[in-house]
Amino acid sequence: MASRANSAGWSPGTLVLLAAGMALLPLRGESQEPAPTFSADIAPILQQSCQACHNPEGIGPMSLMTYQDARPWAPMIKEQTQIRHMPPWHLDKEIGIGEFKNDISLSDEEIELIAQWVDAGAPEGDPADLPPPLEFPSGDAWRAESELGRPPDVVVRSTPFTVPAFGQDQWWTVDVPFEGLDKERWLMAAEFKPAYPDGKKVVHHGHAVLTVGDRRGIGIARYGVGKTWEAYPEDMGVPIPPGEGNVSWNIHYAATDHDVVDDVIEVGLWFYPEGEEPRLASEGEQLFRADNPDFMRGQDLLMAPHGYQVIQGVHKLESAAVIHSVRPHLHMRGKTMTLEAIYPDGRKELLSQINNYDHNWQNTYTYADNARPVLPAGTMLFLTSVFDNTADNPINPDPEQWVVFGRRGPDEMSHMWIGITYIPDEEMERLISEREQAEEIAVR
Repeated sequence: MASRANSAGWSPGTLVLLAAGMALLPLRGESQEPAPTFSADIAPILQQSCQACHNPEGIGPMSLMTYQDARPWAPMIKEQTQIRHMPPWHLDKEIGIGEFKNDISLSDEEIELIAQWVDAGAPEGDPADLPPPLEFPSGDAWRAESELGRPPDVVVRSTPFTVPAFGQDQWWTVDVPFEGLDKERWLMAAEFKPAYPDGKKVVHHGHAVLTVGDRRGIGIARYGVGKTWEAYPEDMGVPIPPGEGNVSWNIHYAATDHDVVDDVIEVGLWFYPEGEEPRLASEGEQLFRADNPDFMRGQDLLMAPHGYQVIQGVHKLESAAVIHSVRPHLHMRGKTMTLEAIYPDGRKELLSQINNYDHNWQNTYTYADNARPVLPAGTMLFLTSVFDNTADNPINPDPEQWVVFGRRGPDEMSHMWIGITYIPDEEMERLISEREQAEEIAVR
């Protein structure tokens, strides 16, 4: 089961010891160089990579909005950033594509700056050096609304579900009627919003899939801890046909320390303006398995106690495609997932590798516009997953157990959600030409 304490990596006992030990921090380091200060050096880093979760109504276990908030946690901030457990970014940018729209990872220089600040006694500095404070939506507000400038056009809701305290993982699968649209509209963004505050503590991941008439399996919103909403790339969208239908919910709940009664999920949908159509119809996030039945069945997963396993899968693209995001999904023994492209001419390119996977987070990695893979028809997508069932895996619940395929966190599975848009060959050629021209200009 997912645990919010585990997702942050801090137990209650650790927090008590940290608070008690703060008095031991020195007031000033011995270095002759001016020490970094919170106001001038650390606050900008926290704004960039930490405060979206670590604010009074965020998912983080403490707020890091002010010096007074952050000062007691200085030693833990240093530790968690040096081991790269925080902020939660598990993809290696030195392998494959390294440019992302939503990159919250810290550079080596930023991590060292934090360490110097803590070692110097975590000085505040001059409050006049602080950057303007950030404002975040309230816990029950739509995150996408602050970015898109308007509320959702349509909201759909799940039916209530009660999550018992300290229980096993739960799955809520239910169909809810969809009133329908009076004309076709194009989806430009969607947000999957667990109820605040308790829903956010127990919803690990989930899916809302729309069926209208003959159109089945339209994934209108998908959620994981670390991912709440997404907007499709410019000139791309998902067509939603008119008419009544239903929304199929599949929600993975993980218990907390008290009953969560009648939790209801909301999904907000933002459409392009009426009459406006994007140039390309996207498939949104699609499921690509590294346990492909044609290669190796997920049901054949079998990990021995204190052992490892590697599983691979391959998919052929029947038409050209643009990939705009990747989101791996393994469980507690999952450690690495690699996505490679094998081109029709035999060339092989490693696109991305998530080599520090953590089941407590379900991050989506969104490629920068100029870095999105543009792949010709006939390309083979090659997925490789690595599992660690040893005691060296810090979130392994029990290395003595045999592990098989299953939906529970202590079981295992292997797939990647890939944000993909299939395109005609002429569109592929246009995109490649535009990218080549941009690269030529950058070199000049």
